[in-house]
Amino acid sequence: MAIDLEGRTVQGIGAFAVMVVLNLLYLLACVPLVTAGAATSALLEVMLRYADHERGRPLADFLRALRANLVRATAVHLALGLPVLALLFAARFWFTVGGALSLAGTLVAVLLALYLLGALLHGLGLVATFDEPVRATLRNALLLPGAEPLCTAGLVLIPVGTIALALVVPGAGWLLLTVGASAGGYLATLLLRASYRRLGALA
Repeated sequence: MAIDLEGRTVQGIGAFAVMVVLNLLYLLACVPLVTAGAATSALLEVMLRYADHERGRPLADFLRALRANLVRATAVHLALGLPVLALLFAARFWFTVGGALSLAGTLVAVLLALYLLGALLHGLGLVATFDEPVRATLRNALLLPGAEPLCTAGLVLIPVGTIALALVVPGAGWLLLTVGASAGGYLATLLLRASYRRLGALA
């Protein structure tokens, strides 16, 4: 049986090019920070199809999901993202005070921020996967980090690790600009789907 290596190569190059363009679209959609939640939810929705081997049309599907998820994803983004920023600001404040009480305050603020960041990522994944009201989505998002701590740790590590890599390793910023967000979104969907299956939310 002959294997069409040339055809597979062309398909691979085409898929990589689509991921690069999708990555750029995602980053552009995140430029107004208020739409970053909707952009992340749309990216996760597209990557969920890849995880299910339902390729579809990634670029068109991303734009469609961006519009469809705009209101719910933005509500989740603001409801959970603003407290994360407030807690990080509080952690910085406590860190500058000095002393044992300052260290305890910094640690508590950082841990709460990480918990809410995990809840935010879960919430955007829920928007991408299920058509539920915002209140139900927020409730489930706040419960999931406690129910799925390992999955949540992985979800938080993906963006934090990607940003840290881009800041520390010379030239790694180009990776973020080309395929970093797309690859991170795909890894996140693998974690989310495994979590939903464990909880019985997916067949």
